[in-house]
Amino acid sequence: MSAAPDSASSAPVDDRARFLAQLDTCLTQNTLVKLVLSKYRGEEAELQRVVARPVSVKGQPCLTFVYSYKTRDITKNLPLAEAFEQVSAWLPAAFKNAHLLSLTEELQLTFSKKDKAQLFTGKTVQREAPSAEHNREKKRYLELSRPFLTDLGVTNSQQQLIPAMARKWKQINKFIEVFSHALNSSVLREDQPLHAVDFGSGKGYLTFALHDYLRNSLGLDAQVRGVELREDMVSLCNAAAAKLEQPGLLFQHGDVRTYTPERIDIMIALHACDVATDYAIHLGIRSNAAIIMCSPCCHKQIRPQMHTPAILKPMLSYGVHLGQEAEMVTDSLRALLLEACGYQTKVFEFVSLEHTNKNKMILAVKRAEPVDPAELLEKIGAIKAFYGIQEQCLESLLQADGRI
Repeated sequence: MSAAPDSASSAPVDDRARFLAQLDTCLTQNTLVKLVLSKYRGEEAELQRVVARPVSVKGQPCLTFVYSYKTRDITKNLPLAEAFEQVSAWLPAAFKNAHLLSLTEELQLTFSKKDKAQLFTGKTVQREAPSAEHNREKKRYLELSRPFLTDLGVTNSQQQLIPAMARKWKQINKFIEVFSHALNSSVLREDQPLHAVDFGSGKGYLTFALHDYLRNSLGLDAQVRGVELREDMVSLCNAAAAKLEQPGLLFQHGDVRTYTPERIDIMIALHACDVATDYAIHLGIRSNAAIIMCSPCCHKQIRPQMHTPAILKPMLSYGVHLGQEAEMVTDSLRALLLEACGYQTKVFEFVSLEHTNKNKMILAVKRAEPVDPAELLEKIGAIKAFYGIQEQCLESLLQADGRI
């Protein structure tokens, strides 16, 4: 494998050459964990980023490249020498950001609009060697080495998972996995700044993770806001963000019912109690957010309104069944209203949060083309009539501002 390329042997070694030289060393010494190439500026339609990891294919060391497009992923395996030449050719012609993670260090290479390279070096750490087998273990969207995990108490000072936080770690990764798929299918463009708001951010686990994934894993220009009612949590999270020097991350005291951001591209509200979920969804719709993620809780509004249809009375005479039915009706109406407002919507099980056993998520991704809401609104009316429901909060909010 050749040394890092330079235009002339007498020229000073620039940051790009240093980065490529370190990549060459990692490949030679088998210390590479992962290479992420982002901020794509090439000619291939819908390509967003490429992630490379070491694998062994038929006994030969290779890099496996995962090309992430807007709606699909493609994998290609290259021998190490070819892989190095490919990465060298891509920087900066096709990608303006490269993130190298090795067993001992972390490097970030960025290019300005005029292709001036700038190299950032992370803390020196000792990581476990990655498996080189082609069939790897389940993909993780975040690495345990990320500094914010230690500061938030998920990992210890050796960047090892604290056993008591295993469930939280699982939840964080699942959240980022769900978000990643939503982002890939959304209308959002990676060459424009993204604005995300997380309502009820609490201790900030998912807010920090979202910010880290957008800015560090994907190399995007993202502004992430955590909005929380408890002022002590706001102060705690802002102190952690300042300590970790996280640009673009801010926590604010506020309520989803009165919060008025300038722009929202990504709206998140997990464990929003009762109609707070409706206010959060309404704010996302009103802000024309491309992605809306909600994990509803405490479904109180619909249950007292429900008139049990005669055929269902024997089944719903058991209180637990009536509560489950009210939850299903509430979240179905929310999903249908999102569909009527031009979103492709899914309702599925998520990892339950630590302060509730609720594990349902509503995920809505803005469609590229508008939809005719008439048929959906007719279905919503039929459901309400069947159960005798007079009012649903999200529907009322959307009707008040003329959206349905």
